[in-house]
Amino acid sequence: MPVFYNKIEKSYPGNPAAPKKWYATLKRISLVKEKEVVKQIASGTAISRKEAEIALDQFQKVLIYLLSEGNSVQLGDWGSFHLTCGSEGQERKEDVTAATIRKVYIRFAPGKELKEALQKVSFKDVKSMSVNRDSKLSSRKRKRVYG
Repeated sequence: MPVFYNKIEKSYPGNPAAPKKWYATLKRISLVKEKEVVKQIASGTAISRKEAEIALDQFQKVLIYLLSEGNSVQLGDWGSFHLTCGSEGQERKEDVTAATIRKVYIRFAPGKELKEALQKVSFKDVKSMSVNRDSKLSSRKRKRVYG
């Protein structure tokens, strides 16, 4: 199945006076919840749904622990997680302290395998969705797709 995109017109942030241009933006069709992820993991392996749920819960705990200890977490060729932060700028180096850190962000950097897989994704204009596909979407999801 292709990834759908919509077309939006916007100005260049660095030069708001410049003529607006049209850009593609990806449209999320739905939000897949943890329960569905667990179901799909279990269906593709020899483990039960409960075991998949336990493994996913444990992965979350381990990831939080390792990141909070200052580590990056690499998952083979899938990619790695690491933390970054946003802080207040200071005039002097000595004034930069932990108190100037305002936000912590978790980042995911895809690895080679994931990057290569995503290069094979096909794209389709959201307006080209078939009537049959549209009829299967709830009105709430349709609003999200057509946005």
